[in-house]
Amino acid sequence: MNPSRLLPFAFCRLPRLAVALCVGGSSVLWLRAAPATSTISAVTVYTDRAVVTRTASVELVAGTTELIFANLPQALNERSLQVSGRGTAQALILDVSAKQTFVDFTPNARVKELEDQLKGLGKQVRGLDDRGNLLNAQQATLDRMEAALFTPPAKDVPRPDLNQFTNSLNYLTEQKTRLVTERAALDESREELANKITTVQNQLNELRGSGGRAFKTVTVRVSAPQAGSLDVALSYTVPGASWSPSYDARVLSSERAVALGYFGIVHQSTGEDWKDVALTLSTARPGLGGAAPVLSVWNVDVFNPILLRQAEMNERRRDNFAAKSAMAPAMAGAVNMQTMTSDAPTSEEKDAEMASATIEAGATSASFKIAVSSSVPSDNSPQKVPITAVKLTANPEYLTVPKRLATAYLTAKVYNNSEFPLLAGAMNVFLDGTFVATSSLRTVMSGEKFDLALGADEGISVKHKRVNKFTEQTGLTNSGTRHTYEYLITVQNNKKTAERVIVADQVPISRNEKIVVRQLTPDAREVKPTDEGTLKWTLDLKPGEKHELTVKFSVEYPNDVNVSGLE
Repeated sequence: MNPSRLLPFAFCRLPRLAVALCVGGSSVLWLRAAPATSTISAVTVYTDRAVVTRTASVELVAGTTELIFANLPQALNERSLQVSGRGTAQALILDVSAKQTFVDFTPNARVKELEDQLKGLGKQVRGLDDRGNLLNAQQATLDRMEAALFTPPAKDVPRPDLNQFTNSLNYLTEQKTRLVTERAALDESREELANKITTVQNQLNELRGSGGRAFKTVTVRVSAPQAGSLDVALSYTVPGASWSPSYDARVLSSERAVALGYFGIVHQSTGEDWKDVALTLSTARPGLGGAAPVLSVWNVDVFNPILLRQAEMNERRRDNFAAKSAMAPAMAGAVNMQTMTSDAPTSEEKDAEMASATIEAGATSASFKIAVSSSVPSDNSPQKVPITAVKLTANPEYLTVPKRLATAYLTAKVYNNSEFPLLAGAMNVFLDGTFVATSSLRTVMSGEKFDLALGADEGISVKHKRVNKFTEQTGLTNSGTRHTYEYLITVQNNKKTAERVIVADQVPISRNEKIVVRQLTPDAREVKPTDEGTLKWTLDLKPGEKHELTVKFSVEYPNDVNVSGLE
């Protein structure tokens, strides 16, 4: 900041109350009868927080003006505050400060609404309790009347005749029946009301961490040599927001391709609703800090509980300091919105396309700027926003492990030829329009190949059975035992297209020199087992073609050896 620009205005500050301007989200003060409010215009969401940008247009007078952003979330990080401005006033931003304000009401409108609703339900509960007490009193009265009716008459009290007795008994029966009906209706109302209270209480618990009875007020002091307009942007970091990737993989078997829909699932309970904001999803992880951790000295010493407790306290202090330092990420810049245009309508029907985000790749992360404005309420409900849709070339093949499960699983060798990195996330798999499985995708960078698990396919039939187990004694004195196993694997392609099937089986591995395992079929020179004993075949099957594979091996050991792991 240039001191020569600041000094001329430092001594001509107008009275505070005369120039204070409130640009908070809900409360509005007045500056010369010109109202001004701030709105959330852009949000950048990270995996564990969000950077919120509020904008406001104000008219400044010559001198120093205080711009007040009121009713901001209590949890906003004061160290992350950043202010920028542009306008005709040629303003100079002097400083920015924040303070916490406690109130006797709930500033969060959504929380306040739920609290009022919960109070109303409480009044209804008390009303039902009062009604229940009244029914109990009526029941007690009827019980006394019934007791008096069947009590032997006292001296000088005439016995009621049969007609009076019958009328009284009918009245008691009618009234008790009414009480039973009303009690049943009362219990039903209580149960229904209890469910409502539970629902509202759960919603309130979800939101209360972001509401409370306090908020923060940010004050920005600006100086202007002359009156003019100024567009102000205030950015701050808040916890309680996150996003995670989600995918819809639609396998187009006839095209040998995968149409991959890439989405972001956004949650937030920051205390502010994001309405029609420019939303950006960032892959950066500010919670990890900016530098790699430093190794501490690894000491080995005689156990001393006092010294150990002191060392743990020091380590905890260092961790707390590192966590606080990581709470101020680099702030996102201005967000450019991508507008969507549509072609002139034609009579030909076309599939609807998904809006694609704009990607900005940085040195250590990427940001996805969502194509259209988004709204995310502060109730932690999931909001699914589209990132992009790409069609990737896929080379399908089947993998089966018939010893474990006689089913062929379709996989696709896919090349990520898009510019978007695919982060690890859940994936719904559709095969030719039919939902087949829920899977997951590992992190795949642009230009990287990956395997896409697409679920089981009954079009490839697989059978596995043991056809023989032969046991014989070996050695000149029958001092040894040899077990010979033989298995048959049958794979048939029932599809109308040629398919590649990879079959995996195994032979046992000996962990003792006295136990000898010999692979008999297939020849080890043709199908060599891995170090774990896995055998693999690659079969290119024509439509309707069947192929049989034989696995045969022997296990030989001395009789004085107790062998485990054999079938």
